[in-house]
Amino acid sequence: MASKNSGTNRALVPGAKQGLNRLKTEVASEVGFSDYESIDKGNLSSRQNGSVGGEMVKRMIESYEQGL
Repeated sequence: MASKNSGTNRALVPGAKQGLNRLKTEVASEVGFSDYESIDKGNLSSRQNGSVGGEMVKRMIESYEQGL
C-alpha cells in the first residue's frame, strides 16, 4: 500500500540538501566534471552519472562507519 506522501522527497534534516549538493559538486570535480551543476545530465552516460552517485554513497558510508 502506497503512503500518502508517495513520490515526494522530504529532507528530514534541515540543511541536508545543501550538504548533499556540496558533496556532489566535490565528488564530481574529483571524478573529472569541472562544472557538474550546469552540465545537462541527460547528455552524460549512466556510467558517468553513476560514478558520481556511487562515490557519494561510498563516502557517506565511510563517514558513518568512522563515527561508530
